[in-house]
Amino acid sequence: MITVTGATGHLGRLVIEDLLARGVAAGDIVAAVRTPDKAGDLADRGVIVREADYTRPETLTTAFAGTDRLLLVSSDDIGLRVQPHVNAIDAAAKAGVGLVAYTSLLGADTSGMILAAEHVATEQALAESGLPHTLLRNGWYVENYTSMLSMALEHGALVRSTGQGRISGTARADYAGAAAAVLTGEGHAGAVYELAGDTAFTLTELAAIITDVSGTTVTYQDLPPEQFAAMLVGVGVPDGIAKALADSDLAVKRGALYSDSTDLTRLLGRPTTTPTEVVRAALAS
Repeated sequence: MITVTGATGHLGRLVIEDLLARGVAAGDIVAAVRTPDKAGDLADRGVIVREADYTRPETLTTAFAGTDRLLLVSSDDIGLRVQPHVNAIDAAAKAGVGLVAYTSLLGADTSGMILAAEHVATEQALAESGLPHTLLRNGWYVENYTSMLSMALEHGALVRSTGQGRISGTARADYAGAAAAVLTGEGHAGAVYELAGDTAFTLTELAAIITDVSGTTVTYQDLPPEQFAAMLVGVGVPDGIAKALADSDLAVKRGALYSDSTDLTRLLGRPTTTPTEVVRAALAS
């Protein structure tokens, strides 16, 4: 049995789709979700749906029962993630899970990003648990930027604080594919995979791609991090998350999200999706 947590989120759904495409029977997949009602479409396809709330350990014990391989998708509750992750790890140990794959962050142990600290703590908890595990250190999704595409096209500007830092990003589906490869493959226990796209880009270059593909001129506008954080707060982003995002942009500026690792390409068995392809898909959606 393969269990995927966060299965109604963007990444989790893509992982389940990839598992099904690889021929894993729907009845051998558990979609572990906080709100089972949101997974009705998965249940209709034969996927087993179980409630799993990282903050309610009693749900995790039931959700992970009979699991051979578990994908532990990191919580999106930035700043509050460590104990919930530990709850999931403890439940996995009690359930006798054979392998835990955890979605961490590219260069988590060296990046110095605010966002990295909780990933490092989770990696340490996995090491201390004694569970066989694999670290999937995901780089940035290009969708982190194309999700704001309509705003960029409206204002003719892509606004961040990354300077000319290079980002080894790719499509979210590529990271999902890597997770599915680990969950269905052999020999991954103990591995630390630095997952990076083949085509690194600056946001100046991404703005040029958007311009070329859309036909609308978009330029990159670089803001001081404090101003960028204030802008985020002004549109309703909580202060702590705004600061973490501004800090992430500073990390990009100093090269923390650039990598020449080929781990992702090797797991996928193909080149990664280019930023241009992600922009085209976003414009077509």
